[in-house]
Amino acid sequence: MSDITLHPPLLHPPGEWAPHSAIWTAWPADEELWLENLAPAQAEVAAMVRALSAPGPDGRPGDKVKVLVNGPTAMLSAEKAIGEIAELVDAQYGDIWLRDTGPVFYSADRCALFTFNGWGGKYVLDHDDRVGAFVAIEAGADATRWDRVLEGGAVDWDGEGTILTTRECLLNPNRNPLMSFEDVRGLLGDALGARAVIWIERGLLNDHTDGHVDNIARFLAPGVVACQAPADADDPNTARLNEIADFLKTQRDARGRMLQVVRIPSPGRIENEDGDIVPASHMNFLIGNATVVVPTYGTASAQAAVDALKPFFPGRNVVGLPSRHILSGGGSFHCITQQQPE
Repeated sequence: MSDITLHPPLLHPPGEWAPHSAIWTAWPADEELWLENLAPAQAEVAAMVRALSAPGPDGRPGDKVKVLVNGPTAMLSAEKAIGEIAELVDAQYGDIWLRDTGPVFYSADRCALFTFNGWGGKYVLDHDDRVGAFVAIEAGADATRWDRVLEGGAVDWDGEGTILTTRECLLNPNRNPLMSFEDVRGLLGDALGARAVIWIERGLLNDHTDGHVDNIARFLAPGVVACQAPADADDPNTARLNEIADFLKTQRDARGRMLQVVRIPSPGRIENEDGDIVPASHMNFLIGNATVVVPTYGTASAQAAVDALKPFFPGRNVVGLPSRHILSGGGSFHCITQQQPE
């Protein structure tokens, strides 16, 4: 279902496709967390940074990428890999998921800070609860603090007052157990300027984020939403993906438009080394100033997903980059970044 209010608050984040003054990310650094995936994940992050920094096909400049780096050993590897193209910022953090631990920017100099509780207490790491404030200070942005749990990956917006989210995450008692539906809806209105909220029921199977929307449905432009289509009969998310698409086709945005729904191929069944299904998704793409970076996983769907997104981003490179090792930590390119508007 969706719900609409008539009086928009003053502040809301712009669409991700709006110009950025910077994109923030973090360098994989913890050997105990990443184990044998540390060096390969660093290589995947470096490839993302290089792609974002590159100019577009129409000559528009790429993004200024600012990378948090934790500790001298990590700094050495970051300097070697991306020191010439990124600004490296010495910082303390538990892990790299800045979409959830970082601030949500309204503009270059204003942002919102929310409480981070390790995705409902599943992964509570030192310093992650302070990353948002650190980035806000480094960015020179005045911050409004909201004493409520809300991860950036749990919401997606069109820059015009419409927010996509999931009931599975935002109404989960492991986030804000004392808040009612009306309370959560009020938070989205007050903190993010939501005039229309589109409530998808659930996210991907085995997603430890409890259904983050940036893995299942994303705005490509105002009134245009992408979601996934099952890869084949063996896709473990078939029922969920079709349910999401059918629901979105019935929804209107804050301006009263019926959503245009674009379906992108799913990677299908992706398993970890233990044989467990992992929440791989091409929807975790990142929209940069000159390049859209689409996560790929070595499946037949990769090029089709990139090709499906290209028409919506004229003037930008749309590239697929491997993200299998970043996925071993729980997410992909959108999960590890936060854009700071121009």
